[in-house]
Amino acid sequence: MQQLRPAELKAWLDDPQRPRPLLLDVREEWEFERCRIAGSRLLPMREIAARLSELEPEREIVVICHHGVRSFHTARFLENNGFANVINLAGGVDAWAKEADPAMPTY
Repeated sequence: MQQLRPAELKAWLDDPQRPRPLLLDVREEWEFERCRIAGSRLLPMREIAARLSELEPEREIVVICHHGVRSFHTARFLENNGFANVINLAGGVDAWAKEADPAMPTY
């Protein structure tokens, strides 16, 4: 499974020449309300299996959570279900706040 550090994802999102991936945030709603990467879509990990049909298997998807563990497991699940372009955000939003967006609230 491919993994990106926050600085790599930020460079990707800042590049107008690259198509934007789906930023799939698998945290809980209260976590998403506290802080999130702009443009992220919330789909809690516990709902992924039931809502798999809402996602496009060929689209580039960056899976995001708090520290990168839930997103890693979700990304693996997506790969095992035919999703070809899944990337885990290593370190999650916590690392994003430290490495890419120091103004982002943390918890």
